[in-house]
Amino acid sequence: MSLISDVIQSTVAVVKGMKRTLSEIPREKWTVQYPEDPVTVQPRYRGQHLLHVDEAGKEKCVACYLCAAACPSDCIYIEAETDPRPYADRVGRDERFAKVYNIDYGRCIFCGFCVEACPKDAITHGYNFEISVYNRTDLLKTKEDLLITKQKQSKNYRVALSTEDVDSEFKEI
Repeated sequence: MSLISDVIQSTVAVVKGMKRTLSEIPREKWTVQYPEDPVTVQPRYRGQHLLHVDEAGKEKCVACYLCAAACPSDCIYIEAETDPRPYADRVGRDERFAKVYNIDYGRCIFCGFCVEACPKDAITHGYNFEISVYNRTDLLKTKEDLLITKQKQSKNYRVALSTEDVDSEFKEI
């Protein structure tokens, strides 16, 4: 008897699974034909980091190491240097600036703790999500890669409006 009941239970399970599969076929698809169609990201999306500059073009980062200390994955490396030149000739706003600022995206978990820890608003998350590479060493982004004035942003995205709902996994049809 147990063999027959096992066959019946298995058949019922397969029929339930097929019923669910067939009910999904007529629904609207959420697939985005990337890169032909732009990807819609939320305003709170955490993409590749940006190092900001002020209105005069001076770097905001003062190499305080708070972002590196707040990082749980220890992916930020900073070397500070003092620039005693007059303000007009300096690289940054203050005498101290980050000579080396590296983020290893092989380790970064995009948690945003570095953004929250920065007292000068020198680092934020951008919307750039195209950071895939063939070589792991290319995931190490230097200060030149992260500066907002030099970073190449992807053209294949758009930021959703605050009234727009794009969280497809929560939509009910």
